[in-house]
Order: sequence, then C-alpha cells, then structure tokens
Amino acid sequence: MPLIDRLRAALRSPLLPYWLVVALLPLARSAEIGTFLCLLGCVLLFARHPQALRQHAGARLLLWLLAAYVGAALLSAFDALVPGKSWGTVAALLRYVPLGLYACFAIRREARLHALYLGVAAVVGLWVLDAWLQALTGWSLGGHAEAERISGIFGADNLKLGPALAVLSPFALWAARRRWGWRGLAAAFLLLLGPVLLAGSRAAWLSFALVALAFGWREARSPRRFAAIAVAGVLALALAGAVAWQASTRFHERMTRTLAAFDGHEQGLDQALSGRLDIWRTSARMIAAHPWNGVGVRGFRYAYPHYAPAGDHFLVAEPCGPGEGACHAHQLVLEVLAETGAVGLLLWLAAAAWALRAWRRAGAAARERAFPVSVALGAMLFPLNTHLAFYSAWWGLLFAWLLGLWCASLYAAGNPTWPHDENLSLETRDGA
Repeated sequence: MPLIDRLRAALRSPLLPYWLVVALLPLARSAEIGTFLCLLGCVLLFARHPQALRQHAGARLLLWLLAAYVGAALLSAFDALVPGKSWGTVAALLRYVPLGLYACFAIRREARLHALYLGVAAVVGLWVLDAWLQALTGWSLGGHAEAERISGIFGADNLKLGPALAVLSPFALWAARRRWGWRGLAAAFLLLLGPVLLAGSRAAWLSFALVALAFGWREARSPRRFAAIAVAGVLALALAGAVAWQASTRFHERMTRTLAAFDGHEQGLDQALSGRLDIWRTSARMIAAHPWNGVGVRGFRYAYPHYAPAGDHFLVAEPCGPGEGACHAHQLVLEVLAETGAVGLLLWLAAAAWALRAWRRAGAAARERAFPVSVALGAMLFPLNTHLAFYSAWWGLLFAWLLGLWCASLYAAGNPTWPHDENLSLETRDGA
C-alpha cells in the first residue's frame, strides 16, 4: 500500500482518537484532544445503539472499575478540606468513562488491538530515539536536558520521561518480540534501558525491572530458564549502570544520592528518597486525623501545612504553591488513604479483586491478548514503589487509558458483529 494511502487509512481509523492520548502525552493538556474525540465517538455510538452496553462484557467491567475509582473520590469530597478542588476533580474524572468505553467498542477484534499496540510501540520508539539523542548531544525535541537527568521530549520542566517509558515499555517490548523474536526483545530491552536509567527516576527503574521480569518469565516458562534470563538481565543492567556511572555526570549524581540510603543513618535514607520520609510521616498524621474518607481528593497539598511540623522542607523550600506543602503523597496507598480514607482504599481493593477475577475467568487466550497492558498496569500499580498522583490530571489520564485498553483487550476477540455494523462510526468496513 502506498504511503499516502497508509496515512489516509490511519487518519480515518477509529483507533486514532485513543492513540492520540498517548501520542500527545508530552504536550501537557493536549492529550485531552484524544479524550474529547473519544467522547464524541461514544455519543455517536449510543445515539445509534442505546443498548450497546448489554452486549459488551468489557465495557461493563470498565464501568465497575471506574465506579470504584471515581466513587472513592466522590465520597471524599463531601467534607473535603478544599471542597472546590475535590468536587472539581470528581467532575473531571467522569471524562474517563467515555474514554474507556470508546476503547471497548472501537477495539473489538484482535487485529485492531495489535494495531494499537504497534501504534503505542511506535510512540515509545520515538521517545527512546529522542532520549538517546539528548543523552549524546544534550538536546532533544523537548529542548536542553535538566541538570540531574535527561527529560527527552517531555522537556526539562516536565520530568515524566522515566515513568512514562517504564509503564509503556511493554508495548515496545511486545512489538519487538513479535517482529524479531527473542533477539528483538533483547535489543529493545537494551535500547529502553539507557533512557530509563538516565531519566533518573528511581520509581521508573523499579517499574522497568518489573516489566523485564514479566517478559523474562513469559520467555522462560520454567524456573531454570527464568533464572538464566534473570542473570543475563542483571549482568546487562550492571554493565549499563557501570557505563552510565562513568559517562554520565547526571547518572553519577543520582546514584550517589541513591546509595546514601545504605549509610546506616535516617538522614541518608531521607536524602536517597528526596525527602519523602517527611511527606510520608505527614501523610500518616493526615490519615490518623481523617481515617474514614480522608482530607478530600487532590487536597493533600492544601492539608499538608496543617499536619507538617514547623520548618518542614516542603513548607519552606519546595512547596507545591504559595501556602501549600508537598504536592502529593508520592505513594499510591498513602495517597488513597490520605485523600479518600479507609473507605476509598476498600473501594480500590474491591476493584482490584474484581479485575483479578475477570482476568482469571477470561481464559488463557484473553490473558495472552492482554499481556502487554496487564504488565503495564502491574508496573504502574505495584504498591512497593513510589508513585505519581493517581488522581492527577496527567498520571490519572494514563491510568484510565490503560484501564480502558485492558478491559477492551480481555474481550477483543469475543464480541459478536454488531447489527448494521456498516453504519457504526467506530468500525471500518474491512474489519481491521
């Protein structure tokens, strides 16, 4: 097919709005263009097929999961410390419903699911190439590198390259494995490893390690082979780390700070954690004062001055804004407990149990289809890590995007053809 025809087909594809969310992530709120287009698609769908939800198990699963996510925020807003912020957040979260539903109805066939996986892999590939360019020259599409780490296409004032690459890396690894076999998988791992390390996010390092372990186990299928793959991965990581230690001042400084955690003193640990021990202690005081439904979703920064000791670093040196404290709890469980309380945490746990139940019942073929996005969500949600804020506009959008894709992938091959399918705006005539 000529290039112009491929471009025309891509622009007409119902996958385009959903793909745009990820493609535009580095451009601040521009990713909401994709969200808006998904909303329009859902309006057209339900105008023509009002009973569409009854015929899609993935869409119904998504609604249950989002009900827990949004419900936790809703219950926290009734007596929130800053009601306007919390209620505004609850209203904004509702946009994730049409976003996820669009994925479920637009991605009903395995071929289309794989096409989206490849599209996301292409985006990740662009970010990786740009990050390598910045690592080698100091410049990228996002401008000059930040002092302590590379920032890639995201820019020096938006240090999200590491977390974004780590969470979306399963799509690139899946695409490389599918196209070039295990050699392609190994090459993709090494190409991703450099930017993830040099981006300087310790949370991203752990997330990428989890992704690597998941793909290693998938390749091995036995403990002995997995051990061999793990040893090879550790050796590759050690070699890459040694090279980065010698060649990159940014990585050297970041690792020096990280290694301070092992000096046997609390001050060293706090330095390695970039002051997060203070944040977590203050989070614990918030939780003790508001155990049931928290201080209100996205109210952490406003509540922080009320519970932090005088002279706290995030009050005097790094406040999120005037009269505020730390921006968020930097840890998923603490964020949920501090902002939405025990009720919110119970809703999150119920949603996790419901999702695991659906995943187990979907069957081996569905689990294989959903593997890349399952690994991405697992790396993103791993509780023994530090995190960006899951109720924030950017990280929350990526989380909801992955959640919608996960629900779609579990049922992509199991949905019947729609009546009058040729009139449905989310479907193409060739069924690709």
